[in-house]
Amino acid sequence: MSTDDVLADVGPRLRRIRKEREVTLAALSEATGISVSTLSRLESGLRKPSLELLLPIAQAHQVPLDELVGAPPVGDPRVRSRPIVRGGRTHWPLTRQPGGLQAFKVLEPQRRQEPDPRTHEGYEWLYVLSGRLRLVLGEHDVVLSAGEAAEFDTRVPHWFGSTGEGPVEFLSLFGPQGERMHVRARPART
Repeated sequence: MSTDDVLADVGPRLRRIRKEREVTLAALSEATGISVSTLSRLESGLRKPSLELLLPIAQAHQVPLDELVGAPPVGDPRVRSRPIVRGGRTHWPLTRQPGGLQAFKVLEPQRRQEPDPRTHEGYEWLYVLSGRLRLVLGEHDVVLSAGEAAEFDTRVPHWFGSTGEGPVEFLSLFGPQGERMHVRARPART
C-alpha cells in the first residue's frame, strides 16, 4: 500500500472513530484545539493529515496513533522453517530475513570426524543445548557441554562437530558476513 493510499484512508477512519464515540466536531475541536473546519477537512480528505494534527486527536479519543493511521497488524512472529540437511548435519533456520544476524538450531549426529578448520568473514556464537560439541579454534581444542557457549572471530581457523560420543544439538548464530563461502585455512591432506 502506498503512502497516498494510507493517507487517503485516514479521513474516513477519523470520522468512524469520532462517530463511534458519539463525539461532535465541535466537542473534538474543544478537546484538541483544532478548528472545526480543519477537523472537517481532515475527515473528508480535503486536508492531508500531519503528526501535529493526529497526535491531539489520538489523545482526545484515547487511542494509539496506529489506530488512526491504520498501521498494519503485527504478523505471526513464529518462524516456521524446514530443516536443511548439509554434510550430515541438520539445520533449522531460526531467522527469516536473509543477511544480518543469522540463527540456526543444529543437530550433529554421532560420528567421528577429522577436524578440517576453515575461515570466513564474520563472528560466530555457539550454544550447546544437549550433548557435547568439539570446537577446534586456532590452537585450542575444547569440548563444550550442554549450557556452555563459545564466541569467536571466524577469521580464526575453526571447526566444530560431534565428539563421537553421541549426537549434539546446538544453536549457531553468526554475523552478517558469516554466510560467505568457507575457504580452507590449510591445504587438504592428500
